[in-house]
Amino acid sequence: QVQLVESGGGLVQAGGSLRLSCTASGRTFSRYAMGWFRQAPGKEREFVAAISGGGITTDYADSMKGRFTISRDNAKNTVYLQMNSLKPEDTAVYYCGGSTIYDRVLNNPDYWGQGTQVTVSS
Repeated sequence: QVQLVESGGGLVQAGGSLRLSCTASGRTFSRYAMGWFRQAPGKEREFVAAISGGGITTDYADSMKGRFTISRDNAKNTVYLQMNSLKPEDTAVYYCGGSTIYDRVLNNPDYWGQGTQVTVSS
């Protein structure tokens, strides 16, 4: 039983920054790799970033690398997504996901949060 809750979404102007948080229930958070995904209206879900349970390994989609940074604080059962230089194209619902298998958080995690809306105005 793992429950994930995202927060930190909102409205921001192009070029601005936003930090999303995803907090998990349970006592074994460090055993879970975590990832971020997003989905815009009329578009397919796309991978954003992933991080291993210990925080040593990270992966980013090419379009996000250099602008977005994923990190985690296992003591707080939380994974973060720092988003800088935001563009209108970044507007989407952002979801976090988790799995004990790292490759799963690159595609289809076993556990999902409800999502948080990010809107970037121009």
